[in-house]
Amino acid sequence: MIVVATADFEVYHGVVNELRDRGATFTTVEPDDDLPESTTVIVTGAEHAESFADEGVSVIVADPDAIRAAVDEALATVRGGGGRTIIGVDPGRNPGIAVLAGETVVAAFQVPIGDAVEVIHREVREGNPVDPVVRVGDGSRIEGAKLVSDLEDVRVELVDETGTTPYLGTGARGMGDVLAAVNIARLEGEPVETREIEPTAGELQVIKDRSREYSETNRAIDEALARRVASGELTVPEALELHHNGNEENRNNDAEKQNEDAE
Repeated sequence: MIVVATADFEVYHGVVNELRDRGATFTTVEPDDDLPESTTVIVTGAEHAESFADEGVSVIVADPDAIRAAVDEALATVRGGGGRTIIGVDPGRNPGIAVLAGETVVAAFQVPIGDAVEVIHREVREGNPVDPVVRVGDGSRIEGAKLVSDLEDVRVELVDETGTTPYLGTGARGMGDVLAAVNIARLEGEPVETREIEPTAGELQVIKDRSREYSETNRAIDEALARRVASGELTVPEALELHHNGNEENRNNDAEKQNEDAE
C-alpha cells in the first residue's frame, strides 16, 4: 500500500492527482496519524520525512517541482521493481522512448528527433541517480548516430534491435516505436560514446526527399548538404537555409557578371 502523508498542500495534491491518473491504489493520512498495517511506501514532504524514519518502510520525499519522479519511485518500489533508471530508445524521425525503474516501465514518450535528447536528459536527471543507462537501438542509423553523439554525461549502449518491434493487434497502431523502446531497454548493449557512419546513397536520398518536404519551393538540398545532415552537423531546416542562401548568392553573382559583360 502506498500512503501519502504530508501537510504540504502542493505535494499532497500533486502526488494524489498523479497516483489517481496512474490508477494506483493508495490512501492518505495526516502526518501524525498511525499508519495502516499494509503500508509499504510512504510519500511525504521534506518537513515530515524524519518522523517516518523508524517505521520500517520505504520513505519517499516528494519535491513539489518533481512530483512525477516521486510517484515513479513509489510505484516501482511497491511493485518490487525499484532499481537503476534504464531508458530505451527506438531511433527514427519520431523516436520511441521508454523509461524503466528496474523492470517497471514508469514513463513513455514519442517525440520529434529534435526534442529527444532533451527528454532523455530530463528523465535521467529525475530518475535514480545511481548508474543510469540509455540504450539506443542500432536501426535508423543516421538518427541513432545523432542521438548517441548528442547524449552527454550518461552511459550509452548500442543495442541490436532485431526482433524488438512487436506485432500490433487491433487498436494498437502507433504504439510500435514505444513498445520497441521498452524491449530495447531490457537488452544489454555495447557501450559507445560516438557512432560514426558513412551514409549510403539511399540514406542521402531520404534526406534529400525530406528536405523537399520541408521546402516551400519543393526544392531538395544537394548531396554535400545532405552529408552534413547525415553527420548531425546540420538539421534539415538549417541545410535548406544554407541551400537557399547559396542559390541566392549564386544568382546575385551571375547578375553582376552579366552587368559587367554588358558594360
